Amino acid sequence: MNLGKYPTFIEKPIKDSLKPIHEVLITLVSAFLVAVGTNLFLVPHHLLSGGITGVASIIGYMTGWNISLLYFVLNLPLIVWGWRAVGRRYILLSCLSVVSTTWFMAIIPQYQVTKDPILGAIFGGIVSAIGIGLSLRVGGSTGGFDIVGSIVTYKHDLAMGNILLVLNGIVILVLGFYKSWDLALYSMLSTYIKGKVVDMIHVDHVKVTCFIVTKKKDEMLSHLRKLHHGITCLHSEGGYSEEDNYMLMTVTTRYEVPSVRKTVMTTDPKAFMNVVQSTEILGRFKRPRR
Repeated sequence: MNLGKYPTFIEKPIKDSLKPIHEVLITLVSAFLVAVGTNLFLVPHHLLSGGITGVASIIGYMTGWNISLLYFVLNLPLIVWGWRAVGRRYILLSCLSVVSTTWFMAIIPQYQVTKDPILGAIFGGIVSAIGIGLSLRVGGSTGGFDIVGSIVTYKHDLAMGNILLVLNGIVILVLGFYKSWDLALYSMLSTYIKGKVVDMIHVDHVKVTCFIVTKKKDEMLSHLRKLHHGITCLHSEGGYSEEDNYMLMTVTTRYEVPSVRKTVMTTDPKAFMNVVQSTEILGRFKRPRR
């Protein structure tokens, strides 16, 4: 009996059992970052981060009500919508994020780290965007307009950052009419930076085409089919070796590329894989449900 094979069999179950813990920890970290960006950089200058946080901030500025509590209440109808449209796991992580963000916003003091509103807008946008991006990477969201953006991205494959920029821009226009156009423009700067940073972290909407040349067609297909994307199989011949090969072509998301790479290298270490970014996809492309 080869005891050296045991780690291979137990590695995946252990990894799968640790995955929920990893997702929860990342969600908590992301909630903390969103709260830090809001309370330490944006709120002290009366800037908006956009989205539900921005709506809650506007109402809080106008009424003096608790912004963290408003944030929680306004998220409830969006959570119900997301549960039906995107999936249970996604919404469970989003609920954890909303509750955690509400708690962190309540305990983190609203302290003005910088007196310059431009620096507040820039760093508030960056810190908040890192939190949003991390939450999206593990399959959840930070609630609010992130849920709306995730639903639109799921159905139409649009960039999450661009969706958030449009939705948040509408909220910020309200701030311009209500309080100050200077604050609105500072907030728009923060929102623009946030959208770009989110798109750098959350790459689920980016499609790539993987070309895989291998001799182990059947074994490779059996593993790649677990990704639930279509695969085209072509017979090929080496230009120099003139040996028979098979070329497998599949379109996947950039987020899934590490899984494809690991599958290819594990199945056939001698395989050749070329990954090309796809600028446009027509026809059926199955996205995994969250």
